[in-house]
Amino acid sequence: MLDILIPILRTSASFIILIFVTLSFGKHINTHKNHYSFALSVTIGSFIANMGFDTNLKFHEMLIAFLTLILLFYLFNIISSRSRNMRKWLSGRPTVLIENGKILEENMKKVKFSIDDLNQHLREKNVFNINKVEYALLEVSGELSIFMKKPFQHVTKQDLNLPNSNESLPVELIMDGKIILKNTNGQYNYNWIEAECQKRNLQIEEVYYAVVNSNGHIFIDKYDDHLLSPVDVE
Repeated sequence: MLDILIPILRTSASFIILIFVTLSFGKHINTHKNHYSFALSVTIGSFIANMGFDTNLKFHEMLIAFLTLILLFYLFNIISSRSRNMRKWLSGRPTVLIENGKILEENMKKVKFSIDDLNQHLREKNVFNINKVEYALLEVSGELSIFMKKPFQHVTKQDLNLPNSNESLPVELIMDGKIILKNTNGQYNYNWIEAECQKRNLQIEEVYYAVVNSNGHIFIDKYDDHLLSPVDVE
């Protein structure tokens, strides 16, 4: 019985510790935007696995080593936030692959990037013609940032001299047939939601999802979509 109980307790404790660390540093770890955050995420996985399953290792020693790792990561974050030189060393720097529409072959060789790799990354950005690109930088995260030549840049409202309008974040009002009470203050109160449903001859319970978008328009999706043969693809 003890042989079963010990792994259960170790795994539960390890999982709780992992949740706490993720809540504290998750935004840094999950993005993998630099070298040391990627290294930390891999190392954390190894630590948690050993803490949970390897009963030959003492749990308290693994815990001390794990907390030491997290402390080092925290200290490196503080140092890098205050020192640009340290930030360059820890996080790395982007590599320019295309400059003024010209492919920089030497930089491509430095990062072991082939022309096929470059074309693939461009296609992932919906760019199929390399001659439309003015600048392309390979970020530390492995993502490609591109700046298009002027004739191929997207037109903005400012370019067209269109008036600007203030937009707000979407407000979710109903989910799974229940009103989200914390969002019913202000303009979108309970009576307003009920009135919008009545306009559509709906009860609150019939609504699967309702949200006010950034333009102030309400979107309502019912449980019953009245589709004769809906597409059954995940």
